[in-house]
Amino acid sequence: MDQQGPISPPRGATLRARLTVPVLAMCGVLMAVMQTVVVPLLPDLPRLTNSSPGAVSWMVTSTLLAGAVLTPVLGRAGDMYGKRKVLTASLALMTVGSVMCALSSDITVLIAARALQGAAASVVPLSISILRDELPPERRGSAVAMMSSTVGIGAALGLPLAAMVVQYADWHTMFWMTSALGALGVTAVAWAVRESPVRQPGRFDVLGALGLAVGLVSLLLGVSQGGQWGWGSPRVLALFALSVAVLALWWWRQLRTEQPLVDLRLVTRPRVGLSHVAALLTGFAFYANSLVTAQLVQAPKATGYGLGLSIVATGLCLLPGGVTMLLFSPLSARISASRGPRITLALGAAVIACGYAVRIADSRDLWMIILGATVVATGTTLAYSALPTLILRAVPAEQTASANGVNVLMRTIGQATSSAAVAAVLVHHTSLVGGAPVPTLHGYLLAFAMAGAIALAACAAALTIPGDATPEKTRPAGDGTRGARNEAMEGA
Repeated sequence: MDQQGPISPPRGATLRARLTVPVLAMCGVLMAVMQTVVVPLLPDLPRLTNSSPGAVSWMVTSTLLAGAVLTPVLGRAGDMYGKRKVLTASLALMTVGSVMCALSSDITVLIAARALQGAAASVVPLSISILRDELPPERRGSAVAMMSSTVGIGAALGLPLAAMVVQYADWHTMFWMTSALGALGVTAVAWAVRESPVRQPGRFDVLGALGLAVGLVSLLLGVSQGGQWGWGSPRVLALFALSVAVLALWWWRQLRTEQPLVDLRLVTRPRVGLSHVAALLTGFAFYANSLVTAQLVQAPKATGYGLGLSIVATGLCLLPGGVTMLLFSPLSARISASRGPRITLALGAAVIACGYAVRIADSRDLWMIILGATVVATGTTLAYSALPTLILRAVPAEQTASANGVNVLMRTIGQATSSAAVAAVLVHHTSLVGGAPVPTLHGYLLAFAMAGAIALAACAAALTIPGDATPEKTRPAGDGTRGARNEAMEGA
């Protein structure tokens, strides 16, 4: 047993150690808020920026594409050069992007700024890796669960907050606020978070990063723009063909590179690969809830089912789900500690499916809509909290950031696919209301059924993951670094 010295650590150092988890959680919430705040602006941005709706949609698409590409790349960079260093850089890029949005009304500048903000997608996987390296095993599970939940919490808080700012103040004010919060996040990480000593030295695979970027951008651009450009259009088909060719070549090269960007031999292990499949399916199932709920409650009352709510009221409808995610993250950690994260993931996916069953049963009454959305959020909390724990138990400590980055990438692909699939369903089930095409209730119910079926598939994928390693609570306690190394040996 380690013996403590007679001299206690400096008070400031102790305070910083205690604030590590809250600071990282704050950064996760800030990242989700930053991604969400532009949503209430989308209907008015063509007028505010003198641009077309198609150009404005790129303020969302550019963030999605940049986040998908940079998450695994920055995860690998964190494993090699230092997780805190890369985390600080990603937060700084997010803040610079926010300042650019605050200073400009030019749509080209805004799209470029939102692409810079996409770097913040790596905040959660990098933070989870830092928690693994720094915390003892008995604290790690609850901290990781909380970190995973920040995505939903921030999204639920960001939408009503941004809607109120847009409604009562100049829209640039919103970006000045997020700029200040971003600067606070950079400062807090620099002060409270210690640089992780766990590294995987080597040479960064620049060619691998470029190949992954081209392949992912082609894939996600085709998926996100397929509804607008036409799924059978030459542009979309060419993007998909390019993606398949580049990613196939990238895969072949990664298997033959001594220091690859992504360790594909690790990815193909059942415990890691099936966790990535479950992440993709869960991301699809989760994202449909936010997309459909917002449209459903804002639909005009003339449709016979719509409630005609404002964007502020819509955000408040999603707020209970965010609060639920905050409250249920400790429960997720306890289930994972006692039963294993595989069971927690399967349970979460099953709860998501139950939430969509509630949505199918009644999507006319506001309280039932909120109840169904909150049940889906509860299941998402359980599933998203379990996914990084599965990865942490299955990969070596020096590869946690890159492995979690790939897992977040799979969630992103699932969300992009969900957006395209939901849009395709709703476009094909419309009726004219006041001379304008509006999705029918049947279309919404089909979208719920599709998302629920995908959630059940995620549950099945979770149950096929090989059994968990020894629960963390039985492992010997020690400093975070020793715990990470011991766990890495078990995972390997």
